Amino acid sequence: MARGSLEETKYHLLLAKDLGYLKEDIYNNFKCNYVLLGKKINSLISSISKKMNSKANNQQPVFSYGRQTIDDDDIAAVIAALKSDWLTQGPAVQNFENALVQKFGGRYATAVANGTAGLHLIAMALGWKKDDVVITSPITFLASANCAVYVGATPTFVDIEKSTYTIDPNKLEDKLKQYSAQNKKIKAVVAVDYAGNPCNWEALKSLKEKYGFQLVNDYCHALCAEYKNDLKYAPNYADAVNLSFHPVKHITTGEGGAVLTNDKTVDMHIKTLRTHGITKDENILEKNDGPWYYEMHEIGFNYRITDFQCALGISQLKKIDSFIEKRRLIAKYYDNFFCNDARFIIPGVSKDSKHAYHLYPLQIKFDELQISKKDFFAKMKKNNISLQVHYVPVHLQPFYRKNYGFKVGDFPIAEKFYEREISIPVYPSLRVEDLIYITETILENL
Repeated sequence: MARGSLEETKYHLLLAKDLGYLKEDIYNNFKCNYVLLGKKINSLISSISKKMNSKANNQQPVFSYGRQTIDDDDIAAVIAALKSDWLTQGPAVQNFENALVQKFGGRYATAVANGTAGLHLIAMALGWKKDDVVITSPITFLASANCAVYVGATPTFVDIEKSTYTIDPNKLEDKLKQYSAQNKKIKAVVAVDYAGNPCNWEALKSLKEKYGFQLVNDYCHALCAEYKNDLKYAPNYADAVNLSFHPVKHITTGEGGAVLTNDKTVDMHIKTLRTHGITKDENILEKNDGPWYYEMHEIGFNYRITDFQCALGISQLKKIDSFIEKRRLIAKYYDNFFCNDARFIIPGVSKDSKHAYHLYPLQIKFDELQISKKDFFAKMKKNNISLQVHYVPVHLQPFYRKNYGFKVGDFPIAEKFYEREISIPVYPSLRVEDLIYITETILENL
């Protein structure tokens, strides 16, 4: 779609309507009248230009790659929890867990302090230990691999697919065959629904059944993604599913996370480990001195989440569908803007999937341009746009190079992706004028 064309003008107005910034009746008056349409877009562009100049002069806050969306209902929910009898270990925690099961599937949910805590608890509950090998993607946050290190297991990686940025099932099977030929077995695979794009879960589940490994979904990016028309797909394919509620995610509890599973034993183990490993279960106690009595049979942690955080989570969860809808509309705008420019690669969407767009990972072919990624970042920051990169490949971190022998060239698709990827702003409160400013500023600074 050529920028400045009538079709783009109509698209801008449609987007403004869908995002809630243009009333339906006004949109209907413009959409079939080209003269009025032209006047409206000229007015819109004039308004945007004035606001751009105002932002430059007044040093408005930057556009980050992501941010929370908090309203008065969220604030009221937190205040109500703070005024209640329970600040922690109270009813809001279980209410939030029940709401997560209702929305995302699985039989059981355990809310925890953060997503990293969730992965650590999954590793312990699934029994990972020394000499176990755990595979994940090199394009992920550190915790997806670190959780194996926490319990003494050995992390390793499989490269990503070029189009989806998720773990490549064909390369995974190649690695499984290599280990099998050496009479070694992979304990688990942590597959990451990167940016909100589901992995090829059918293929992963087939490999799980063939080779006998545990399968974990690092689902932190993918709340409300769909796989094969199923929003509740995640617990149907994985032994455990990890969620995060950091402020840049689809919903937030400040910090926070959760684990979903269909396995009651795994769920009970995680709940015990979440609270120091303490139990009062009479079926487990070695003795019982009275109603106050508890025992610790294995080391656990304080990975609890508070009631006021869960109250915020419950409130946020009621709005997640509208949050996702706006993220998808923003992604559609970016797709249309960048798709015909050879300097860019827009993110692909996995087969039979609907992307949740926690991130919009745009690739720019810096290797073919006259500007470095570092210089481009600096220019964008001067224009109040704070980009990010997701991620520095985990295998290239000094800890993993020194302790496990990984090196440049081990996972070339992930490394090329890192060289080109930038995460541009995608969150529900972005306006049409913001999107135009962001995209035009990207072009102006390349």
